[in-house]
Amino acid sequence: MDPLSDVVLLLRPSAAIAKPISAKGRWGVRYDAFDAPGFTIILAGEARLAIDGCEPLRLSRGDFLLLPRTPAFTLSSGDGVFCEPVAPRSEAVRHGEQDGEPDFVALGGSFTFERANNQLLLALLPKLIFIPASDGRATRFRRLIELLSEECTAELPGSELIVHRMLEVLLVEALRWQDVDRQVPAGILRGLQDPALARALKAVHADVRANWTVADLANIAGMSRSAFSARFSEALGCAPIEYLARWRIAIAKDALARGTKSLERIADDIGYESASAFSTAFRRHNGCAPGQFARKLT
Repeated sequence: MDPLSDVVLLLRPSAAIAKPISAKGRWGVRYDAFDAPGFTIILAGEARLAIDGCEPLRLSRGDFLLLPRTPAFTLSSGDGVFCEPVAPRSEAVRHGEQDGEPDFVALGGSFTFERANNQLLLALLPKLIFIPASDGRATRFRRLIELLSEECTAELPGSELIVHRMLEVLLVEALRWQDVDRQVPAGILRGLQDPALARALKAVHADVRANWTVADLANIAGMSRSAFSARFSEALGCAPIEYLARWRIAIAKDALARGTKSLERIADDIGYESASAFSTAFRRHNGCAPGQFARKLT
C-alpha cells in the first residue's frame, strides 16, 4: 500500500452533503469557518471565491476546489458585491435572482472523515487544493467531473448513491493531485513529490513495525543522513523518526476506534515491544491512555 492510500484509508471519507448551488444576476454570500472538509465543483458559469487570508480565485466550469479545513470565505458573482452571511445547508440553494434560468451552477458540500484521526491526518494536507479545468494535466479529472455532472442532471434511479461514490473518487483524485508549479505546504503530498523522500515514505508505510533509523531511511533515499533529515523535515514538517511515531499512533487510534484488537495486538502490529511501551508512547502523543481515548469515541 502506498502512503497516500494509507492516509485515505485511515480517513475513511464519505460525502456527507452534496447539494446543487445555483445563482443569477448579482449575488454574494459569506460562510464562517466550519469544521468539515468542503468542496465545490463548478458545473456552469463563473464565480469569485475569496478565502480569508488568500488571494481571490475566479472559478469557471469544470473547476474543482477542496478545502480540507474549511476556513471562512465568500462566494459571489464578482468584485464589489455585498456578501450576505449564510449558514451551510443540506438542501439545494439559490442565490441572487430567484426566477429564470441560473447563470451559475455548482455542486457543493462536505465530506466526513473518521474522527479518530481526522485532525492528525488533515494536518498533513494543504490548506487548499484547486484543480482548474483549464490545466492541461487535468484531463482525467475533467472526465470524472463530466460524468458527475451527467449523473446530477439525469435523475435516474440510484443517482444519489452514484453521486456520493463518485465524489469519494474525486476526493482521492484531488488528494493525489501534485501541482509542481507552486510550493505545496509541508505534509504528505509535498513529501511524495520528492522521489527520494517518496522512497523513504513508502518503506515506512510498507513496514511500520520495523525498527527504522535515520541511517536506514537515508540509505533508501540515496542521501546522507544530515541531508536526508533536513530535506525530510522541511517537506513533511517533522523529523523522520517523529513522522514514524505519528504514523504508528495514527494506526493505533484507528484500531482503538474499531475496538477489535487488544492493546498487546495493537502494540505488536505497529512495532512496540510491549503494551506498556505502546501506552507510554500513546499518552505522550495524545495526553491520555489508549483505553481513555477509546472510551471518548463511544
